[in-house]
Amino acid sequence: MIAGVIAGALALAVAYFLGESQVDAAIALEEAHSHAAHGGGGGGEEEDLVSRTMQATGGLATALLVFGVAVGGIAALVFAYALGRIGSFGPRATAALIAGAALLTVYVVPFLKYPANPPAVGDPDTIGKRTTLFFLMVALSLLLAVAAVIIGKRLAPGLGNWNATIVAVAGFVLAIGLAYAFLPSFDEVGKDFPASLLWKFRLSTLAVQTTFWAGFGLIFGYLTERLLVSANGADSPRVATPVG
Repeated sequence: MIAGVIAGALALAVAYFLGESQVDAAIALEEAHSHAAHGGGGGGEEEDLVSRTMQATGGLATALLVFGVAVGGIAALVFAYALGRIGSFGPRATAALIAGAALLTVYVVPFLKYPANPPAVGDPDTIGKRTTLFFLMVALSLLLAVAAVIIGKRLAPGLGNWNATIVAVAGFVLAIGLAYAFLPSFDEVGKDFPASLLWKFRLSTLAVQTTFWAGFGLIFGYLTERLLVSANGADSPRVATPVG
């Protein structure tokens, strides 16, 4: 959880300095369109329940730090199971593999199908459906990744580790491609919305997630290896062979 909080703080810095300017630009564009639609009148505007400043500071910090704590707890359980079971990897390498796999399955794969949209993009009537489909894509990606690992391990004795890995990865890519093809898509970006702003916003969200998972993998790996070395009283950690 400590590693998650630190990684969340790193992601917070990236989100604030890289992403918030894109959000502000999108909000300004949305307000300009709303102003023009009302014929330039200033009436009818509703005051936000939470100020934009609070959203960009306290709200953003709370979301990322709480997310970091939650991820830290879940990753600790995954790490405890994976260490020694996915090959002869030490704590740092295992943590890096878990973080990389999480970035790929939890964010990158769903992101390629349902990328993040800034304010002023997207139909409010479809937000519930889009959110549901995004989390469905996350669940599918996780389940297919687990299935690929299991299949790869079962094929390894007959095909060898390299060939089994290729087959498992190819199966994962094929299954994800089918999900992309059959799940609904949404094209709700207005023609007057700047493509460069949309591109920068989506890159910034990807940068935030990449920073979080890279930071988490490095910090968690360092802390767990240090803890295991201290517990073993040796210069290098001993990886116990799992039972069962």
